[in-house]
Amino acid sequence: MAVILAAGGAPAVHAEVDGKAVLETYANIAQANYSDALTTAKTLEVAIGALVADPSEETLKAARTAWKAARIPYQQTEAFRFGNPIVDDWEGRVNAWPLDEGLIDYVDSSYGSDSDLNELYTANIIGNGKVKVNGKAIDASVITPKFLSGELHEAGDVEANVATGYHAIEFLLWGQDLNGTGPGAGNRPYTDYDPNNCTGGNCQRRAEYLAAAANLLVDDLEEMVANWETGGEARKAVMEGDVRQGIVTILTGMGSLSYGELAGERMKLGLLLHDPEEEHDCFSDLTHVSHLYDSIGIRNVYEGSYTRTDGSVVKGPSVSDMVQAAKPEVDKELRAKIGATVAAMTAIADAAEKGEAYDQQIAEGNGTGNARVQEAIDALVAQTKSIERAVAALNLGKLEFEGSDSLDNPAAVFE
Repeated sequence: MAVILAAGGAPAVHAEVDGKAVLETYANIAQANYSDALTTAKTLEVAIGALVADPSEETLKAARTAWKAARIPYQQTEAFRFGNPIVDDWEGRVNAWPLDEGLIDYVDSSYGSDSDLNELYTANIIGNGKVKVNGKAIDASVITPKFLSGELHEAGDVEANVATGYHAIEFLLWGQDLNGTGPGAGNRPYTDYDPNNCTGGNCQRRAEYLAAAANLLVDDLEEMVANWETGGEARKAVMEGDVRQGIVTILTGMGSLSYGELAGERMKLGLLLHDPEEEHDCFSDLTHVSHLYDSIGIRNVYEGSYTRTDGSVVKGPSVSDMVQAAKPEVDKELRAKIGATVAAMTAIADAAEKGEAYDQQIAEGNGTGNARVQEAIDALVAQTKSIERAVAALNLGKLEFEGSDSLDNPAAVFE
């Protein structure tokens, strides 16, 4: 049994497999996973190109289908976010939420006309060629990827001013979901992109915005793929650093996504408030896809195995192998807890695919749906406790995972 020493020579991680090999598996999975996200984003970009070139029910449906498919590999990458600053600093460009959609396009009157927190709440960039941010005029006459990322995204240092990424594209493909917790997603008509039969106004600018956002998403994912290739900065940060810290990075990503982000901010908060605006993919009603593949991503990282979109498998020595060598009972427990989470998320997804969308499942008065979501939250919390036991089994000290008021101090949510 190899003993990997931390700085100072103290035993830090025990495993029958070299820790460097575990980190290499982790980096290889990241590279493959982001590559799949890039490939599906390119397919989405092509579908969006077809929509804006020839708007129809068919091309709009194809673009929505491509968006859903693109979420499957991307959401699995979220296990790499926490613990890797290169990923975390970049993530807001591609997956930031929630967003104030009035920044981008027209909205229903029920949305309101202003916000004390955001001067661009209803700026409607698609409908306006000029806007002011902190008193400074910004030229929005030409919508380009550079304008979206450099001028508009998080304008005024307001996080809700999400102008780029999957959710901006989602809003432009579906429009607002005005059904509350009733059945139905957003229902933007294809004629919003048809200059010859234009609904919503500004159809050409809307098409320009959507195409620019799709192009930018591809560019951003190309950047992250490069970060995980041989010689890339993210791979070097993991592979060339201290082995112990590399294992800490893996487990920090797992624990923070499990607890504060997924169980807390993305699930428990919405359930406490019974608020459809607190679901991750609120325009498309495809939140169940995101949540399921987040949980699968955690399993991929722990078990050191990722099934690519083409069916091939990237696998190798894993943290699970290390924990199994140190304390087999802890590894068995954590694998079972992760499996229980995936099963609970699958139950949510199955219900959604049969017609009970996630926002309906968290609706007030839906006891069965609420219980289904709570079961997944409970599974994530239990899973996190087992991750903590894995940390202890590997003598890694106490790690700090992301928290959430919705789990740690629920009363604060209602203040």
